[in-house]
Amino acid sequence: MAASREKLVTTAVQLVWFKRDLRTVDHAPLVQAAAAGLVLPIYLVEPEYWQQPDTSARQWQFIAQSLDELAEELAALGGALWLQVGDAVETFAALLAALPIAAVWSHAETGNAFTFQRDRAIAQLLREHGIPWHELRQDGVRRGRHDRGDFAAHWAQFVAQPRQPPPAVIAFYTDLPTHLASHSLPSAAALCLAPDTCPHAQPGGRRRGLRLLKSFLHERAEQYLKGMSSPRTAPQHCSRLSPHLAYGTLSLREVVQATRARQLEVASSPAPYWSRALQAFASRLAWQSHFMQKLETEPALEWQNLHPALRTQRQTGDAAILHAFASGQTGLPFIDACLHRLQATGWINFRMRALLAAFGCYHLWQPWTAVGQILARLFIDYEPGIHWSQMQMQSGSTGINAFRIYNPLKQSVDQDPEGSFIRQWIPVLRSVPTQWIHEPWRMPESLQIQFACRIGVDYPAPIIEPIAAARTAKARLREAYATSEARAQSAMVLIKHGSRKPRRRTKQPAPAPQLSLFE
Repeated sequence: MAASREKLVTTAVQLVWFKRDLRTVDHAPLVQAAAAGLVLPIYLVEPEYWQQPDTSARQWQFIAQSLDELAEELAALGGALWLQVGDAVETFAALLAALPIAAVWSHAETGNAFTFQRDRAIAQLLREHGIPWHELRQDGVRRGRHDRGDFAAHWAQFVAQPRQPPPAVIAFYTDLPTHLASHSLPSAAALCLAPDTCPHAQPGGRRRGLRLLKSFLHERAEQYLKGMSSPRTAPQHCSRLSPHLAYGTLSLREVVQATRARQLEVASSPAPYWSRALQAFASRLAWQSHFMQKLETEPALEWQNLHPALRTQRQTGDAAILHAFASGQTGLPFIDACLHRLQATGWINFRMRALLAAFGCYHLWQPWTAVGQILARLFIDYEPGIHWSQMQMQSGSTGINAFRIYNPLKQSVDQDPEGSFIRQWIPVLRSVPTQWIHEPWRMPESLQIQFACRIGVDYPAPIIEPIAAARTAKARLREAYATSEARAQSAMVLIKHGSRKPRRRTKQPAPAPQLSLFE
């Protein structure tokens, strides 16, 4: 009896399901599965997922490149990545019918509505077959609804734990039946993804992520605080690690620990910028999990206002306005330049993301869900928990954050005073003098002809008047949140989703419930 039980244990399959964790380093599911039995590493390409309104070919390109490297890493360990294209529930059902599966191992995923519902269906299937699913943490997010009062302490404890190298010895399961043979990576066209020209897309893969981490911590971060706000300087001085964290080619823990190690190195440095820059970056790594926890706690945050005051407003989008926004044809050069850069590269800095979200939701008064889907498709580093939390914040839908209605003309002058960024991304404006570059519609008609920039012909007229649109948005928001009922609801949202970071004591009156998490 003992011998037969031992044979059953050693031949049982431990499925390691790779999701948004495309690496073998610091991968707890892989380590624990390897200690439990024969490992079958799997990745599922779900065509239905890639038809969701927040997905795009540029995201798939980054993932596909990262999967190629993951396959190489597993091959170096003596195994192979088993890849299937199809419905997740059907694929798991086929596996359960064909293989002696003992357990499923994965990192917990805080994804969009599709992955949330898919995971619930997979969990139900596995329960019906009596198979445990071990979902382990890979960031500071905790499963389900939790009191967030101790969030910071749990986050700190998690990132301080030692990183786990890949197991020295892994016994891989290789006896797959013919009908379960691994598939090839499909193209974007095969997944029916819309054509998505992104000529300067950031490439995927762990090796590139490690190079970026090293160059940021040892070369580029010195000017991080100075260069992060402007789209002209941010590409060089920001870490550019966001897609690698979003798809897990690097783990949050290893980035935090590498940052802390570098902080110790520069602590005695005579250059003051290094310490301040690395501290600022470290704080943003903590904010990442903070925002993802919001979506984990309340999945409806992706499609429903946190605060009910605006649930009857901005419900219907204007197709023409949304198209002008998505294509960078709003007639406001700085806004359009940001969108053109985003279209061409898949990345733009945080301040400009906030500006674009606020402009679409406040000035254009479009639904934050519609604006959010446009931006999500453009972001290679789309992280649902961060993205939808930010869309709610930047659209005034939370009831606890300040109305961040950026003045697009002021931002244009502040962040691009000479107009070099505008000229780089909007060729038709390249000859326009700096005097007119921020507001070309104010040029006399003779100059428009002279500089080949006729407003309404060569370049669109502004889709809105920014100052008037901002006033209208503010008035609508103030009216919606003015009632005693709305104030009470704001207090409830603050208890559930507000920052737990201690605030400095001040002699000033206590702030209103509409607080800002970032300045």
